[in-house]
Amino acid sequence: MNYKQNEKILQLTDETLIVGVDIAKERHVARAQDFRGIQFGKALYFDNSLEGFQHFMCWMNELALENNKHHRMIGMEPTGHYWLPLAYWLMEKHQKVVVVNPAHVKKSKELDDNSPTKNDVKDARVISRLIQDGRYSEPHLPEGIYAELREGMNMYDQLMKDLQAVQGRVHQWIDRYFPEYTAVFAKWEGQSSIQVLKMGLFPDEIVETDEMTILSEIRKEVKRGVGLKKVRQLKETARHSIGLQEGRTMARMKIITLMDQYTLLHEKMNEVWKMIEELMGTIPGVKEMTDIKGIGDITIAAFLAEVGDLNKYVHPEQIIKLAGLNLKLETSGKWKGKTVITKRGRPKLRALLFKVILPLVNHNPAFKALHEYFTTRKENPLKKKQSLIALCCKLIRVLFTVGKKQVAFSPERMLRDIPHFRLQDAA
Repeated sequence: MNYKQNEKILQLTDETLIVGVDIAKERHVARAQDFRGIQFGKALYFDNSLEGFQHFMCWMNELALENNKHHRMIGMEPTGHYWLPLAYWLMEKHQKVVVVNPAHVKKSKELDDNSPTKNDVKDARVISRLIQDGRYSEPHLPEGIYAELREGMNMYDQLMKDLQAVQGRVHQWIDRYFPEYTAVFAKWEGQSSIQVLKMGLFPDEIVETDEMTILSEIRKEVKRGVGLKKVRQLKETARHSIGLQEGRTMARMKIITLMDQYTLLHEKMNEVWKMIEELMGTIPGVKEMTDIKGIGDITIAAFLAEVGDLNKYVHPEQIIKLAGLNLKLETSGKWKGKTVITKRGRPKLRALLFKVILPLVNHNPAFKALHEYFTTRKENPLKKKQSLIALCCKLIRVLFTVGKKQVAFSPERMLRDIPHFRLQDAA
């Protein structure tokens, strides 16, 4: 839920046991207190293991019994990935888990002792203090199909990065040993070119190799479209190549290895994407979202992987804040600073939205018209980048409504929300 700070504070009563946990890779530290800030017992050190978690639970049970506490609120910093096993385990035990902003922890360290000293016990204490003040939020941890989707898209993105690295190394190899190669095959990633590169031949070896041998290798994957004419062009180009002649033994091994990696990465990417498509087919509202002109399946898959179940959100502003696209303004007296986005939340979600909005403005008439209106209106015209940020927020609202209500996207309805277009319709 998107509680306000007062509502968060009101959730803490005399029966609430507040526990702050400082997360580490191998050993966590916990401190406990009540809603007034009175501490209970000493700090607990427990291992990042099942035995450690059970010891932590027993410790909380004893404190709750001793101090007559019937409710618990356990908070931690969502830094890295080390906090996830504990958070999921506690949620399975029906414990209320909340998170605090790491920036708040860093800025609050000196409130108690006026010292910048940092240690695990102090951090756990600061976390429990922040919860006491209502400075926490409830995490939207992906579960079920959304957890599968997040892992799948993380794997797909990693495979894509690995593929781009391999592509760069192949480009480098071609530039060193056969720089004229792209004059024959403009795109080296074509099937015919791939088959030639897999042979691991240098220009002088291509010249000496029989035409039918090269053609038969190409024919293993490409049955039509490439014939002896292309092979003869390759041999003629190779005859005048200025490629390097040194280090060829290891260079041959390198190109063969690179092509094996290239093939394997493509196969794995296709395999992962098929699994993602199967997951997407079971999520309500996906078809309506992908029907929006300019938005593809990969975009929606990445969006849902970052956001999770849309039904867990009450308002699209929560997703806008999650993406770090909400605005902040600095003022002091008569001085007024620039209005910028906070850039808090999930950076991958923010980057995804900005990458999507660029082609959407070019290919979707509704978003294109809205972009033109934002940048050319008489009152408070926006700069192009400001307009794109505003359209990212608009896209979130559109995807939220279309996906949650499972209704078709209506460009007319979206534009009707803008005064300029509403007046046009009235006229």
